[in-house]
Amino acid sequence: MLDNLDLLAALTVQHIRLSVPPIVIGLAVALPVGWVAFRFGRIRGAVLSTAGILYAIPSLALFPLLPALFGIGFLSELNVTIALSIYALALLSRSVCDALNAVDRDVRQSATALGYSSWRRFWAVELPLAGPVILAGLRVAAVSTVSLVTVGVLIGVQSLGYLFINGFERRILEEIFTGVLLTMLVALLFDAVLVLLGRALMPWARGSDARRAPQRIEVAP
Repeated sequence: MLDNLDLLAALTVQHIRLSVPPIVIGLAVALPVGWVAFRFGRIRGAVLSTAGILYAIPSLALFPLLPALFGIGFLSELNVTIALSIYALALLSRSVCDALNAVDRDVRQSATALGYSSWRRFWAVELPLAGPVILAGLRVAAVSTVSLVTVGVLIGVQSLGYLFINGFERRILEEIFTGVLLTMLVALLFDAVLVLLGRALMPWARGSDARRAPQRIEVAP
């Protein structure tokens, strides 16, 4: 490690850079999708089942499929970004739906009685109250995304996954272990940042589920 600090630093920065966009895009798309699933009960099962099916698509199958659908380069970073955004969306859609469903019905009725429109009620009442549960789901999605970024090395997109492939080919177990360790540290960094953001943006949720570590981490095949 000491002989390769420059390489490790460069790969770590690249890994972080590749991880951020899918998390942000996944959350941005999951909010309306989760709201639709919550708002229209008749299609809720179909929407959430579709999200689950998307998450079940193996990444090695998704990488060659996306260029044909979107006309992007197979070796493009955009290929990895879109694939990981789909996985983040699949995880977060259910979290958003469950979070909105957990908001007390009396609170919604009170907001409506005060003259809140559906749009204003969502942004001013429902979303803030659902925030802690959404944050818990976002933490799971973030850790999952950090893990899945390593798969991008199989199509030539460099990240900490390079240490796995290079270490395996050269039979250097220390290099593989270093890649695992750094990936875990990046995941912990993302989780810590999200916890701090949650405390700053949702002070009313301190001491709630927003401060608890996720109980389960799912990784796509």
